[in-house]
Amino acid sequence: MDKITCQIYEDEIKSLEEEIKLLTEKYEDSQQESTFFSEEEILMSIKIFETACRGHLSSSNLKAQLESLEKDLSFIMKFTGIQFTSHSKKTVEKTRNRTVQKHKLSGNCHALSFKVEFQLLEMRNKENVSAVVSDLSIVMESGEDLDVSKFVSSTEKHGSLLTFFRSLSSYGEWYEHRRCTFLHFK
Repeated sequence: MDKITCQIYEDEIKSLEEEIKLLTEKYEDSQQESTFFSEEEILMSIKIFETACRGHLSSSNLKAQLESLEKDLSFIMKFTGIQFTSHSKKTVEKTRNRTVQKHKLSGNCHALSFKVEFQLLEMRNKENVSAVVSDLSIVMESGEDLDVSKFVSSTEKHGSLLTFFRSLSSYGEWYEHRRCTFLHFK
C-alpha cells in the first residue's frame, strides 16, 4: 500500500508539473497584462508552488502571511490617507529588455478624489532595472483651487508620481481639516 500511495503522489506531482508548464506557456503567450519577470523569478515561483502542493507550506502559514499583508496595507492607507479604488494596466510593448505598460489609477485621499494615467517604461540591463514614467495625466476634483491646478500641471510636466502622492497626502489631510472647520462655523 505504501508504494501505491507514493505512486499516486508522484502521478499527481507530474500532473501538476505539466499543468504548471502549460500555464507558464499561456502566461508567456498572453502579453496583455504582464509584469516583467526574469526567468529565475518564474522558476522560483514554480518551485514555491510545487513545494506548497507537496504540503510543505501549510494553509495556516499562508493565511498568516495574507493577514500580515492586509495589516500592512491598512496601516499604509491610514498613514497616507490614500485609498485606491481601481487600477488597470495594459502592456503596450514587450521585448526582452524593454517593457512599456499603460497604468490607470483612481482613488481618493481624505475628501479628494483623483485619477492618474501614465506609461511606465522598464528597461532591464544585466544587473538592474530602471523605470521611467511618461505621459502622466492627473485629474482632481478640486478645480476651484488655482494652486492645486498649478501643482498638478507642474507634476504632469515633470512626470513625478512620488511628488504627487506625497503632496496629495499632506494637502488632502489639511483640506479635510479646513472643510471640517468651515462646516463647524456654518
